[in-house]
Order: sequence, then C-alpha cells, then structure tokens
Amino acid sequence: MTGLVVVVADDLHLFLASRRRGEVVRLPCDGVSSLGHVIESLGIPLTEVGELHVNGQQRPPSHRPVAGDLVAACPPRRPQPLPAAGFILDVHLGGLARRMRLVGIDTAYSNDRDDDALIELANAGRRALLTKDRGLLRRRKLALGAYVRGDRPDAQLADVLDRFAPPLAPWTRCLACNGPLSPVPKRLVTHALLPGTRRTYQEFSRCTRCGQVYWRGAHNHRLAAIVTSATDPRATRSTQGAAPPGAAS
Repeated sequence: MTGLVVVVADDLHLFLASRRRGEVVRLPCDGVSSLGHVIESLGIPLTEVGELHVNGQQRPPSHRPVAGDLVAACPPRRPQPLPAAGFILDVHLGGLARRMRLVGIDTAYSNDRDDDALIELANAGRRALLTKDRGLLRRRKLALGAYVRGDRPDAQLADVLDRFAPPLAPWTRCLACNGPLSPVPKRLVTHALLPGTRRTYQEFSRCTRCGQVYWRGAHNHRLAAIVTSATDPRATRSTQGAAPPGAAS
C-alpha cells in the first residue's frame, strides 16, 4: 500500500532518529491517524512545528492525510510571538533560569516541581514552558511549550532570545526568586554585608520579594558580558567560560 512521504525541514532534523535524517521520510498510512500524530510519531513535538503542509496546502494537525500525500513539516517562524512574556523552566534548566533573570526576563523556576505541577503553573500563568524533555512537550494538557536547544546555559539563552525576542530589562530581577529589584540605601542593608563589602561598595539593590541584597561585585564583568551578549546586536551571543551569576554580586 502506498504510504506518506514526509519532508522534514533541516531545523527539525535533531528530533529524528539518525536513520531518518535524510531529506525525505517514508511512512505507512492507515487513513485514520491525524497529521499531528504522524509528525509526533517521528519524535517531533508539535510545539516545534510552525506549519504543516499536505500537497502544498497548509493543514492543521487534526487533518487526516491519505495514502500518497506529500507532507511537509516546517519550524516556527522566528521570532515567535507569545501571548505573554513569561516563562517557566523545568528542573534541568537552572543555569538558563538565572541568566534569563539576569537580563530581566520573567522566569519562574524551582528545582523540585514535577511535570504535572510545571504544566499546571504554566497554563495558569500563561507562561511558555521551556524544557529539553520531548515527552513533556507532548503532554496534551500543556498550552504552550518549547524545546530549548544547546547543551550549555549560554547557548540556551541565545536560543531563547532568538526564538522569542522577549523584552529585556537587565539587572532588574532577583536571580534567586525572580522578584523585582529595587535600589536600597546602604544603611538599610549594612547588617547583611561582610566587612569587605561594606568598605568597598556603595550602591545596592534588594529583592522586594525575598530580601536578597545585590551589588556590582567582583564577578560583575562576567555578568556584564552575559548582559552585553543579550542586549547588543553587534556582540556575539556566546559567553563560553563565563561563571554562573552569583546570588549577591
């Protein structure tokens, strides 16, 4: 029986089994499975597909292809619009979460939430769930999610910025809890500072949610490199070797 011919865009080949990373994939067709099911059977989460075409015509994931159809899967256009500028990250993306907060992106993260809690919080807050777990992205209850490319936090941040182009406001969010930072007089935080910090620094900010105190400390040049990479279009978005943002510097 004649099956389906599926053309997968190059940008989606990372989701395919190595034996299928050619130009064309041939699949059997049962006449019952939806287009979305066909694409997911290849390992491609629908969150990573922008448009689906059948014989040159755009079709929804619910469309049922028939034997002999030519199917094409295309990635989302970048930047991809979002209903809101908030994100929630799974437990494996702590380094990315800190960098996103450093550049001022509303980023919910906790290292003790299970998949069901992540989906519930993402949907309730209209946040995009970022993960490297393809199975999580295939959960039907998830309203909005995205696969994060890159193995290192710096590359992951570059991917998020390129895909979504969220508004940035560096140095305005707490790296620990995502709360907003507010300038605070030194006299109000002196009790929380080590003697060397009290002598050396004069400008401070404090998280209005958890109370964490921040100042431009010894690691500031490393953090500034991350911020510059994110905000300056002329700068390369690579800060390989940069130390992770510190909690209070």
